[in-house]
Parts: sequence; structure tokens; C-alpha cells
Amino acid sequence: MPQSSKKSCDCIIGYACINETLAALKPIVSVNRSMIKKTFQARGLEYAGQLALQNLYDLEKVVRWNYEHHIFLYRMSSDMFPWASEYHISELPQAEAIIQQLEHIGQLAHEYKQRLTFHPGQFNVLASPSERVVQNTVKELEFHAQVMDYMDLPRSTYAKINLHLGGAYGNKVDSMERFCQNFDKLSQAVRTRLTVENDDKVAMYTVQDLYEGVYERIGVPIVFDYLHYECNPGVLLEKDAFVLAYRTWSEDIEPIFHVSESKQKHDSNAPKRAHADYITKCVDTYDKKVSLMIEAKAKELAVQKYKKLCCKES
Repeated sequence: MPQSSKKSCDCIIGYACINETLAALKPIVSVNRSMIKKTFQARGLEYAGQLALQNLYDLEKVVRWNYEHHIFLYRMSSDMFPWASEYHISELPQAEAIIQQLEHIGQLAHEYKQRLTFHPGQFNVLASPSERVVQNTVKELEFHAQVMDYMDLPRSTYAKINLHLGGAYGNKVDSMERFCQNFDKLSQAVRTRLTVENDDKVAMYTVQDLYEGVYERIGVPIVFDYLHYECNPGVLLEKDAFVLAYRTWSEDIEPIFHVSESKQKHDSNAPKRAHADYITKCVDTYDKKVSLMIEAKAKELAVQKYKKLCCKES
């Protein structure tokens, strides 16, 4: 991860899901209240709706906090709706209030120029050879897109839903082919927002793999992850991989790339793929305008530290 010179902040910098400052308050501000399966089976949709509505009220607090602290990029938690795979939002007893709150947060996002995104969990695998896994993935992705539609977020990668391809299953070419075929099973609400990301394991997908096997086939833009590139660079230099991913984005939508630092830098016993609490070097954006999603354990605190390290005071 090359260190660039300190310069004025000409890019949007954000973080994912949990706001550590708000989470330390009493009562806690949380966007991922959930429950175990046994509780869901016992308490059902009524309790699921209660938790979802509480999460959404707190999401509003996070969006307002971000605006007040000049943070304009935020990844929403995929856990805002407990056991979301088991129902449609319209089936929740609190559906009317939930939809109204989603619409309200969407209006705030437009007013505050907040860019809101999703990154569904690793169990969402469109490249899986298992039809059951693919069906579940489609269902999960459609749920994410429905939430964004209620919020009136753009049907574009401005409001991206980012995925890893998942396993290679012994043959990356065949797996990418399945991904492209299963892409057609998705609605426009998902397809127009979908992005894919390079992986951190050597047996998995590099930027070049994704460019040749996915982007050139179905046009899905690539999210460049700096740490994943360090772990799994393939044959391209970082600049070349960065620029290749950059070229896959529409000219009118600023790419979002991921920044994290290996925990191994601070703890030799940690895996290289593990994320550190903070980022201690400024990434090189190669004179390109991109938004940076900080994937560090300290969340918004890491964003604030990165800005102090890498940006001039205005």
C-alpha cells in the first residue's frame, strides 16, 4: 500500500455499519439488533419488526451524526432486519412505520448528500454450484434492493450492492460463468446496483479475473480493495489493477474502493488478511477521483484519523 503525499481531501471517505461513538452511548445506538433462531421461532414477526424499527430509528441517528461530522459515505448493515430471509417487509406488523422510516432516511440521505451502500455477507454466492444457495442469494439480494427502493436510492452503482464471487469450486472460469448466468435471475433493482470485489486469497479472484470473467461478460463494475490486492495481486502491478477496476465504472458515478491495513503489521501472529483498527498510511489513488470506504475496526474513528493523516486541514 504505497504512501501518497499529504494533500487536500478531494475524495469522499466513509465507513461500514457500526458507529463506535454512538454505540458507546447509553442507551446504545445500534443498527444491527438481532436474535437467535430459537427466539425468532418463539416471538415471530412481531418481535422481528420491533427490532427492525429500532434499528432504523438508530440508522437515522447515524446518518445525522455522519452529516454533522462531514462523513458522506456509509455502508448500511445487512443485519438491520433480523431473519430477513424469512419474510417480506410488507408481512411485518410494523410494515407501515418501517416503510415510512425508510422513506424518511432516504430523504435525509438526499438532503445531506449521503451515499448509502450495502455489502451483503459472504454466504451470498451467485457462483455457487448449489441451486439452493443461489436461490437464497437471489432472495437476500432482492431484499437489499427493496430496502434501497423504499429509500428512493438510485438504481445505479451510486447506491451499490457489493459482492464477492465466493468460492472458485476448483475452477474459477466455470464459477465466473455460473455467476454471469445467475446474474440474469436478478431483478433490475439488483442488477443496476451490483458490483464485485477482488479477493484476498490466492486461489480466489483477482481484479484481472473479474475484469475478464465478469465485467467483459455482463458489465458489472469492480470494487478495488487495496489489502485484498496485497494478499492476492495476481500478475498486475497495484496501479494497473487499480486503473483496470476504475475503468469498469460509469463516467458519471464515482467508484468506491476499499481501504484497510493488515493487522499483521502490528501483530506478527495475526493473519495478513485480518484488518487493523486504524490505517497508518495514505493510499495512492493514482490521480483518479474515487470514494474510499475505510474497512478498519475503529470505524468512524479510523476515518477521522485517516483524514488527519492524509488530508490537509480546510
